Amino acid sequence: MAEDNKLNLEAIAEKYSLFDATNTQNLISRITGLDNDFCSDDLIKIYNYLLTNLKSPDVLMHVIALADRFRNYSTLSILVDILLLKNAENLAPEDKENYINLRVMCAKAIANYRDTSAVTPLLYCLNNKDENYKVRFACADALGRIGDKYAVAPLIDVVKDEEEKSVYLRESAASALGMLGDMRAVDPLVSILETKQGIIDKFTFLKERVIEALGKLRLGADERVFNALKMSLMDESPQIRINAIEAMMDSEHPEAYETIKSCLFDDDDEVKKNALVALYNLHGRSVLDEVIREPLYSDILKVEAVSMIDEYETDEDEEFARKFREELDG
Repeated sequence: MAEDNKLNLEAIAEKYSLFDATNTQNLISRITGLDNDFCSDDLIKIYNYLLTNLKSPDVLMHVIALADRFRNYSTLSILVDILLLKNAENLAPEDKENYINLRVMCAKAIANYRDTSAVTPLLYCLNNKDENYKVRFACADALGRIGDKYAVAPLIDVVKDEEEKSVYLRESAASALGMLGDMRAVDPLVSILETKQGIIDKFTFLKERVIEALGKLRLGADERVFNALKMSLMDESPQIRINAIEAMMDSEHPEAYETIKSCLFDDDDEVKKNALVALYNLHGRSVLDEVIREPLYSDILKVEAVSMIDEYETDEDEEFARKFREELDG
């Protein structure tokens, strides 16, 4: 099909009926089948041609998935154009709704390139409050994955924005800041934990993402961060308490072990179990022996400790665990 290293893309499209969308699944099958007839370099050109000219969101999503196998830089600018709706500017608002999932997929594919040239268009969508929240959510995540520090300040603005209609977007921005690992994110992230303590409604997941982001920043030894995590151990949400335990486990704060140990008496069984795992990761077998030996610990924790010995420890320890199970059973 190639002649002088150039493809006759119109002829290929006609031969394979690539613009006949009367049956979407048949069209997708024909596009997939191009793998049998063309080399990778030619496939990239065909995919780029289709991405530029096709209109069906479902078919375009399939082509993006195929093109993502190669991640050729000639495709990147086309993906950006789709994200920005440059080929669909005249669509009616109801038709643009059909492009939402396509644009979300574009943002994810763009992030795979890890190319800083995509940061500006991603920020454009992120900062547009009239934009669909799913697209903004995907752009925030993409900015975190690309890793350009230029995105830090805009993401902080999103996290701090109390008037932002979508809490989901603030969650995604917090996660992105964790991926970026920039120290400028510390104060706004900690401020959220400090101001949202005791609020279990729509801010629960935001606090979870904030704690995860702080954990990735590995700043648990910082007193303000540690105190915010410590306060989070009193949050009404068990998952937030679990996230705080995990963040403390990864910190180097001298009070981390004893603080986590207090969670062995939490009202929630999953919190107790996660605290035990964290203590084991920090100090090894001794905490398991203590939990099994001392009567002040609950049976739930004793069973968990035995299970952990079975899974992680030596044959001799497994024999000890077996005997203890027999004592529990009888």
